[in-house]
Amino acid sequence: MTDVVSRHADVVIIGGGLSGTLLAVQLLRQSHARRIVIIEPRPELGRGEAYSATELGHTLNGNAARMSVDPGNADDLTEWLTRFIDDGGWPQSAEQSLPVAELFPPRGIFGLYAQQRLAEARAAGARYGATAEHVRAQAIDLQTHAEQVEITLDNGQVWYGRQAVLATGMFPAARTALKAPGGLNAGAVDPWDVQAMRGLDRQARVLIIGSGLTMVDAVVSLDQAGHRGPITVISRHGLWPHVRRQPPSWPDFLAAADNVRSPRQLMAEVRKQCRQALQQGVDWQAPLDTVRVHIARLWSQASERQKRQFVRHVRPWWESHHHRSPPPSDALVQRLIREGRLTLQAASYQRADGTTLTIRRRGESTSVQLQGDALINSSGIEYDWRRVDKPLPRQLLARGLIRPGPLALGIEADVDGAVLDAQGLVAERLFAMGPPLRGMWWESTAVTDVAAQAKRLATTLLSRC
Repeated sequence: MTDVVSRHADVVIIGGGLSGTLLAVQLLRQSHARRIVIIEPRPELGRGEAYSATELGHTLNGNAARMSVDPGNADDLTEWLTRFIDDGGWPQSAEQSLPVAELFPPRGIFGLYAQQRLAEARAAGARYGATAEHVRAQAIDLQTHAEQVEITLDNGQVWYGRQAVLATGMFPAARTALKAPGGLNAGAVDPWDVQAMRGLDRQARVLIIGSGLTMVDAVVSLDQAGHRGPITVISRHGLWPHVRRQPPSWPDFLAAADNVRSPRQLMAEVRKQCRQALQQGVDWQAPLDTVRVHIARLWSQASERQKRQFVRHVRPWWESHHHRSPPPSDALVQRLIREGRLTLQAASYQRADGTTLTIRRRGESTSVQLQGDALINSSGIEYDWRRVDKPLPRQLLARGLIRPGPLALGIEADVDGAVLDAQGLVAERLFAMGPPLRGMWWESTAVTDVAAQAKRLATTLLSRC
């Protein structure tokens, strides 16, 4: 066991999923001797919540050309995946009948890719005396001091770092404890737990709350578990995710559009560009795909009122059009819809009593009950840290070391990732990256966004050593 004296590091990264792993990779690539410690309860680094899936049917929702973890090489995943397939690592890839750059790899395989990049960075860092150690535990408390940050773990250890980074990743609503007894997660089946779904009757009527990409994963899980019964999806806005296609390139119309400065102006211009594309016989996804690189800038310069309007009125349509389903999963969804097994009801969820849901359908004033044999909570990600029933977020809020981000999306930080405390003061030694900064940049969860943040934050941390 590591003794107390040696429990000191230059950088302590809290969270060893993709965010924390990519930050460690960038730090290790710097030609400086440093000790990096990654606090992560899972047995493996690089997987986190998103890439721990082992079923081949749970794929990335972006093709390989869009998912590089190297900000300097957009083809990094494509090149790695080509070698992986050539070595016999994914024989099922032939079923997609696509060039490697256009393949949608399983998330479990993507986790292997992230792990290999970490292994390579560790080897490179060793030449300069840099190390990255995995401490398998959960951080449950944190305090900041003048010269260091103190992190308490659930195994009783206390670690000290000159700097600490909150790279906690996402908190799926399906795996976020709900305090109310009998709440939505009480007795619900995990959307990714194929083994648990094998215990259901094959003809069981399954109710799913939420119609986003987590719902798509749940439908894939049910299919792989051998389920053949009816599935009813409850969604407030009644929207399915669109399938991701491979559209041709489109001019970056926002690069010189100085007049587009608010979410409303953005949506108006996007609609205009999509109409123009359709008139030219071009897929509407082409102009939409040029928008991502501008989202952080547009979101950060929008007013609080404009952000609220976007979240309230535009977000559901933005999510269904922008966060699209991978083609293999969408093909399953469309087949089940055609067969009449998968149906969608536009309704708001009110409460759950076991597997009985009380809902109010859109346009109706009275509530009705739906009886199912099984329930799945696919309502997405819980970004409000005040609602996350985990020790570290609770302690950070209680100590006033963080404060909710804009619209209670994640936590607030400055442009360099230094967190703001309850009084709005910028921390000297505590930083955040990835999904916790959703409220700051809106799109702060995609692989390319996280990779770019990791590179910038590594430079910032180095400059403050």
